[in-house]
Amino acid sequence: MAEVSRHDGGTSPIDARALDEVVTFTSELIRIDTTNRGGGDCRERPAAEYTAERLAAAGLEPVLLERTPGRANVVARIAGADPTADALLVHGHLDVVPADPADWSVDPFSGEVRDGVVWGRGAVDMKNMDAMILSVVRAWARAGVRPRRDIVIAYTADEEDSAADGAGFLAAEHAGLFEGCTEGISESGAFSFHAGGGMTLYPVAAGERGTAWIKLTARGRAGHGSKVNRANAVSRLAAAVARIGDHRWPLRLTPTVRAALAEMAALHGIDADVHAEDFDADALVAKLGPAASLVEPVLRNSANPTMLDAGYKVNVIPEHATAYVDGRMLPGGEDEFHDTMDRLTGPDVEWEFHHRERPLQAPVDSPTYDKLRAAIERFDPDGHVVPYCMSGGTDAKQFSRLGITGYGFSPLKLPVGYDYAAMFHGVDERVPVEALHFGVEVLDHYLRSA
Repeated sequence: MAEVSRHDGGTSPIDARALDEVVTFTSELIRIDTTNRGGGDCRERPAAEYTAERLAAAGLEPVLLERTPGRANVVARIAGADPTADALLVHGHLDVVPADPADWSVDPFSGEVRDGVVWGRGAVDMKNMDAMILSVVRAWARAGVRPRRDIVIAYTADEEDSAADGAGFLAAEHAGLFEGCTEGISESGAFSFHAGGGMTLYPVAAGERGTAWIKLTARGRAGHGSKVNRANAVSRLAAAVARIGDHRWPLRLTPTVRAALAEMAALHGIDADVHAEDFDADALVAKLGPAASLVEPVLRNSANPTMLDAGYKVNVIPEHATAYVDGRMLPGGEDEFHDTMDRLTGPDVEWEFHHRERPLQAPVDSPTYDKLRAAIERFDPDGHVVPYCMSGGTDAKQFSRLGITGYGFSPLKLPVGYDYAAMFHGVDERVPVEALHFGVEVLDHYLRSA
């Protein structure tokens, strides 16, 4: 099939079949229940086989890799026209977080397509992007398109937990499959964000806070609940948890966040020198309206208590008590986080990392970022691409160990009123069909120009 002309004035292999396929693939992937309940309770292999079959049908040679039976990953390479060019990694995870059908308007694993919307767990996080990748690759195969640089495609397991069976395993045990990759793109970026007043932003992620999930353990003297006990482990733990929850972390502006603030200020007509010594980031954020939500969570480190466990009977003071805290660290903020936890937990409570991953930062003055921006603006000339730092994290952390710089770029053009952020791990997760079509065209254009 020859390339077909598109409305963007150029040529593209994205045809009606590709647009139909991205919807079908999104729906069918959602129907494959890959719920990750943590602790190894997940089975991604059926979804991995699904993607591998469709990559193979496009002429690729995908490999399935497992550290644990049933926890499958898929990796395939598309050879580029320029063998001297660096390779590009395009990755998406196959697992999803749990969904209780009782809370949903539809069966969360139905993949129902209704009124131009695809419903189900993974519609946004992130089987939509998984489907976009398949759609683009298959369209290229039909049209005989070859990218300039090698493109490595990876579908991973276990992103919604520790990544030990997914990207962590691939990076540690199969690094050779990613030879030559210097940059990568994946989830949580390039979605349209309606900032009020008719302004549409497209935040492209160029950084992630690091993961610092910690376990607190308080020890004391066991005893009867009716007796005075000054060494009560529960009281000691509760006091430490309260201190952590009440702590106000100091401002810490990374280069990515400064760049985001500078561009957002300019778009809102606000005069702000983000490099001045007396720059008040909080004051600026307060003037940004809806766009404040893109930067407010990443101005500081954070630590939120999330789990408590103590005791076995109401009239027994236990010997120990535990709690878990979801901590996040900005680039350069690791020492601050460690010192602050030492101080807030105090002498009677021990703490340790339950799970830790590095923070990331990617340049926003790079040719790669410029091409990501250009791809979005080609299909939405009225949109404004801005950099941002993710408050959470992705598999880019694991792949960074191979020297791969990661950007969040899974493009979607969403209607006004669509709460994209609420779709992540939320009830009634869904994605408009038109958003998927937009994403396929943008992804295709970027990958052919990369």
